[in-house]
Amino acid sequence: MSKISKVHSYLTTGAELTPRQISGTFGLKNPHDAIYQLRNRGVCIYTNSTTLSDGTPTVKYRIGTPSRRMVALTRMVGGAAFFRRGRTA
Repeated sequence: MSKISKVHSYLTTGAELTPRQISGTFGLKNPHDAIYQLRNRGVCIYTNSTTLSDGTPTVKYRIGTPSRRMVALTRMVGGAAFFRRGRTA
């Protein structure tokens, strides 16, 4: 099982992960790329801004169910509608 597949399996349990947790637990040097690859596979991953207990701002990733509007937009425009501009596969 690849490291990215392990991240996907962990997220499907309903857990949330920060980039630091992805790097430390799964040994991935670029956790943002792992999330990018999962999104390219069609996994609906949400990014939520949060603050750690020491006051450091970060993000948490979680798997969610896409809304009807998101599904309709994907059909019309494609999955690129949900990625930041300038990022290519």
